[in-house]
Amino acid sequence: MPSVLICQPMLRNRPGRFRDLLTDAGFDPIDPDAGNVLTPAQLRELLPNADAAIVGMERLTPDLFAIAPRLRVAARTGVGHDGIDLAAARDHGVVVTITPGANHESVAEHVFALMLALAREVVPLSAAIHDGGWIRRPGTPLRGRTLGLYGLGRIGRAVATRARAFGMRVVAHDLLPSTDEDERLEIARVDPDELLATADVLSLHVPLTPGTRGLVDARFLARMKPGAYLINTARGGMIVDADLRAALDSGRLAGAGLDVFHQEPPTSDCPLLGAPNLILSPHVGGVDAGAMDAMAEGAARCIVELHRGGWPADCVVDPSIRDGWRW
Repeated sequence: MPSVLICQPMLRNRPGRFRDLLTDAGFDPIDPDAGNVLTPAQLRELLPNADAAIVGMERLTPDLFAIAPRLRVAARTGVGHDGIDLAAARDHGVVVTITPGANHESVAEHVFALMLALAREVVPLSAAIHDGGWIRRPGTPLRGRTLGLYGLGRIGRAVATRARAFGMRVVAHDLLPSTDEDERLEIARVDPDELLATADVLSLHVPLTPGTRGLVDARFLARMKPGAYLINTARGGMIVDADLRAALDSGRLAGAGLDVFHQEPPTSDCPLLGAPNLILSPHVGGVDAGAMDAMAEGAARCIVELHRGGWPADCVVDPSIRDGWRW
């Protein structure tokens, strides 16, 4: 009987349609008793016995693929796959899949949760009441303000849809050409300089690549509109933490909302901790209850389809592995 290692902590030892799909197809789920993200040591112990894995934020490195000869599929819950070495996966005959379309609405809602919390000072005003205070001061309106989207894929467009309902003007920069959807959502395409100079709120929606790693540095932040807010629900590696801290300390930025970090969870020496006007959440933007169910089911369907000889083309990250691949 083939086995599936359940790495994603929100799925371990939990029932659901994803588990029924796997067991009905003859798979034996492995639910480790572990913490949030499986450590390299735990993966070295568990992966050699797995034919497939449903992966959360685990990092799958060449040495791990080398000790897992049975592994045929690494099914990621979500669309980011920067933690998986694709070249090593290909070399060891492991298909990497993602779940496009499963959680972009959840991320978009979280963008607005962070945005509204910053604009309305929800966290400090709540803390003041808990401490016996009663501070009343005007919040910052979103209506009439400009939302800048750095990246305009599924998530960016879902954010733009919500921005229109809030009465915001939307500008965006993306390397892909404009579409009819841009016109429908009244999204103005602009170059990066104009995006940074005009956005009252800038939200990042590009993948972490060599070209975007460290994108938000001191120079980038200096080009942003003074008093703007920065939202990052994409990947922490795009931000130079010390430079963002300096921009918040100086007051050049009015605030920032971050759902992602270089290291998760951040260590005690992370320069962002304790920064003024900074709201943090633990990488939960894409995992509301509905999105988690959809991602889990999507990952399970990919595994089952591949085991049955199918090919979920829309979900396979590296299609070059198909020639000669066998379960």
